[in-house]
Amino acid sequence: MRHNKTINHLGRQASHRKALMSNMAASLILHKRINTTLAKAKALRTFVEPIITKSKDDSTHSRRMVFAYLKNKEAVSELFREVAPKIAERPGGYCRILKTGFRQGDGAETCFIELVDFDTDYTQNAGAAKKTAAGKGRTRRAGGKKAAATPGVEAPAAETAPAATAAPTATETAETAETTAE
Repeated sequence: MRHNKTINHLGRQASHRKALMSNMAASLILHKRINTTLAKAKALRTFVEPIITKSKDDSTHSRRMVFAYLKNKEAVSELFREVAPKIAERPGGYCRILKTGFRQGDGAETCFIELVDFDTDYTQNAGAAKKTAAGKGRTRRAGGKKAAATPGVEAPAAETAPAATAAPTATETAETAETTAE
């Protein structure tokens, strides 16, 4: 039984594990995304999230506490200068783990671990998806389809309006440019 065995030892001595977590956390803060095994990523997430929380308070004491964990001046300054202002409003959950498959040599499950607010592709796509999902207002009933298929019901004016609002063609823009130049 695994009672009270919350820490993953990762097959290493305590000093080696501490150095591994410190180096991986510094790399994550500097590069914003690293590729590693799933077990190391899960252990790193529990190691680095309290450090990021400490960085919200930019004081000498918190900088020294974070430096005691990271032991890397560049990572500490990057954390307080770049990362902390971006995650100031977030109440936790600063890291995202994305599984990428299995490693060829030993079959270990690999993944990306990244800082959530720094992945611009994912945050832009998620923001666009939320906007479109909120704008639809769909329900489980298909009332809109039945109303459109019902004979005798007129279509809304927006659908039957002439195409006068379409973008001007190249010849129209050239003509307007000539008239404004004169």
